[in-house]
Amino acid sequence: MKKIIPFALMSSLLILVSSCAAIEGIFKAGVWSGILLVVVVVAIIIWIITKLFGGSK
Repeated sequence: MKKIIPFALMSSLLILVSSCAAIEGIFKAGVWSGILLVVVVVAIIIWIITKLFGGSK
């Protein structure tokens, strides 16, 4: 019984640490996707404004 407790503790710690790393990866991907989406939307808005107000005559 004394050998099982440290093994269970270490295995649960490994599971928790790996899941934290997975969540960290998801959030990093989410941040970069959000930044890319904002840049694309701003570029489209600027393009539409220049077309509406005669940017290329």
